[in-house]
Amino acid sequence: MARSRGTGSNNRGTGRGTRSRRAAAAARARDEEARGWKAGVWRWTRRLFVTGLVVAVLGAIGLFTAVYFAARSMPSYVALQQSQVGQTILVRARDGSEIVELGPSYGQWLRSDEIPQVMKDAMVSVEDHRFYSHIGVDPAGLARAVYNAVSEDRQVSATSTITQQLARNVFLNSNRSLDRKLREGILSLALEWNFTKEQILELYLNKVYFGGGAYGIDSASRRFFSHSARELSLEEAAIIAGLVKAPSRYSPTADVEAAVGRANVVIDQMVKYGDLDPAVAREVDVEAVNLRETEGQNSIRYFTDWALPQLDLLLPNNTFEPIEVWTTIDVGMQRAATTAIQSNVPGQGTQGALVSLDRDGAVMAMVGGTDYVDSSYNRATDAMRQPGSSFKLFVYLAALEAGYTPDDTVNDVPVTINGWSPRNSGGSYAGEIDVRTAFAYSKNSVAAQLGNEVGFSNVASMARRFGITTPINTYPSMVLGSNEVRLVDMTRAFAAVSAGGNSVDPYGITKVTTADGDLLYQHEAATPYRLVPDYVAAGITDLLQTAVATGTGRAAQIGRPVAGKTGTTNSNNDGYFVGFSSGITTGVWMGRDDNGRVTGLQGGTAPAAAFAAFMRYAVRDRPVEEFETDLQLPEWQLEPDDEFYYGDEGDYYYYIDEQGNLVEPGRTSRQRGQDGFDVEGEGANVRRDPRAPLDPQPVQPGTQPAQPQPRRAEPPPAASDDFLERATGQRPGDTPPAQPRRPAEIINERRD
Repeated sequence: MARSRGTGSNNRGTGRGTRSRRAAAAARARDEEARGWKAGVWRWTRRLFVTGLVVAVLGAIGLFTAVYFAARSMPSYVALQQSQVGQTILVRARDGSEIVELGPSYGQWLRSDEIPQVMKDAMVSVEDHRFYSHIGVDPAGLARAVYNAVSEDRQVSATSTITQQLARNVFLNSNRSLDRKLREGILSLALEWNFTKEQILELYLNKVYFGGGAYGIDSASRRFFSHSARELSLEEAAIIAGLVKAPSRYSPTADVEAAVGRANVVIDQMVKYGDLDPAVAREVDVEAVNLRETEGQNSIRYFTDWALPQLDLLLPNNTFEPIEVWTTIDVGMQRAATTAIQSNVPGQGTQGALVSLDRDGAVMAMVGGTDYVDSSYNRATDAMRQPGSSFKLFVYLAALEAGYTPDDTVNDVPVTINGWSPRNSGGSYAGEIDVRTAFAYSKNSVAAQLGNEVGFSNVASMARRFGITTPINTYPSMVLGSNEVRLVDMTRAFAAVSAGGNSVDPYGITKVTTADGDLLYQHEAATPYRLVPDYVAAGITDLLQTAVATGTGRAAQIGRPVAGKTGTTNSNNDGYFVGFSSGITTGVWMGRDDNGRVTGLQGGTAPAAAFAAFMRYAVRDRPVEEFETDLQLPEWQLEPDDEFYYGDEGDYYYYIDEQGNLVEPGRTSRQRGQDGFDVEGEGANVRRDPRAPLDPQPVQPGTQPAQPQPRRAEPPPAASDDFLERATGQRPGDTPPAQPRRPAEIINERRD
């Protein structure tokens, strides 16, 4: 027993020793691993450091080389003084007459010692307060902008120094690309290499753009204050310095309050950076500055503001030489459009816009507001407003394409669709009426039912097809014009109807030449493509003509055929009228910029009256044109006719005799059919309209009525056996069923 215990003790000692050795080995392994990991980290750190150092050195060498060669190739100071930014553009009307000349306006060149110190201080304080300490770019400002962007989760704000702005204005364009920004930085360093700070500031103040075509402080001073920049006061200098950030927004001739507010920001910056005594700043009264009275500008500027930016696309090769731009604008029609809008807008604060297109899409008149001087915002091309019931154009186009005709019967009754219950204007309902009457009197209930039947997505697709570019939702209320659109797009859509259902592309520039007459661009007519079949275009024209002749658009009558549609939004916020006559299509919108209510504003009142006033002038020299409204329906709508489903098969077939009388085969024109209706001559009376709804039931207000049904089957995309089986109830070649299926059954099956 003693020996056994001793052996056990030795074994335990041996076990403890083994465990200790294992622990020590593990500890040594961990230490070696840690030392290896640290050595690896240190090794990679050194590699990264060396690599970064090499890259930095190479980058510095590359940057130095780029700046060196940029500085060597840079024009002399005298050459930069004589260079001009901008381009003179002479705009001509469609008859070749000069309508406006646009381009840069340069005042006198002021040497640095002629520029008032307050002007220098104001500009440096608000645009680049570290101007005298940086080397052309401002690393501290850039770092701060990046930090703010990261911490506030937004884009990097503008960090251009005065030198960078000068480089961009003289040598580059305003594209926001990384390549342009890199070149801007290199050129800024080259400018600082070649010239002194005073020279750079002198160049900048004589070349920077201040809006309204004014380049340089002397031109701006003469434009806004009617005197030389040598005489600028502190308040005037603050106004001019504040313009650089956004010339159009802070222009004192466009928005005095905005200009004064921005000038006060400049004053605060001057105090903040020590360029102005706070006591002097408290005495500053920017509002007391006398501004030069601005002469009224023709509304033609709305058109040029829309058309001229397109030159960047029309002229792929940039040219800075003077050019002449020949446009589609008609001076007389532009004057008539301006007068029509100004004379018909209801009440103070109401704005109006008008766009008129020729049959090929040429813009002959464009008015973007009641006064360009008061507001240069172009409501004809930029404003997105609700068109009201004029949007029903697309609802009825979709319905006509689905098989309706203007004579088909619909039910004007209360309806609820997905919890939405549209209400007719005035709250009255007419019951059974035809499609033509529903459109003419802008029945909301019928439009809602038609939109629900053909599909709201199909209505949206139709609007897209006709050129609506703004977002379109497919909620049921979209049929009443709840989507916001641009007036120019709606006018384009109606112009396509006027063109027989063919596409129309608005354009404003016919050609561009140099001052010497060399052709730089010539407009080529776009090949139109068909948007809807002829019979659909004829049907919608029928509806539009009736809306003006007897419906809500009666105020748009001008003594010759006119087709058009009114539009009014809830609370009378927007009034629309768009229509066409004799190949000219014109759209009119009226409303307030703040989307406020305009008492009495409806599409059929002021907008329709402005349309009529303009169109009487616009079409005065054009021949009267009757509309093509005869529906030449396609075969799929004519056969089989619904009459087949109301009697015996033998009662269906008829022909027309030489006198135009309807005659049933096997009978003379004097016989009467067994069904009891006369088949002879003009006195014939049909026992019932084959397009009448099947078993119409009265609908109680607030309930869901049966949806109106198309009276003809939809044209199939392909006459497959499956389609024929669904449409006729039999396979091709089978014996016809004893009892034909009712149209409603076919349509219901198609809808499902």
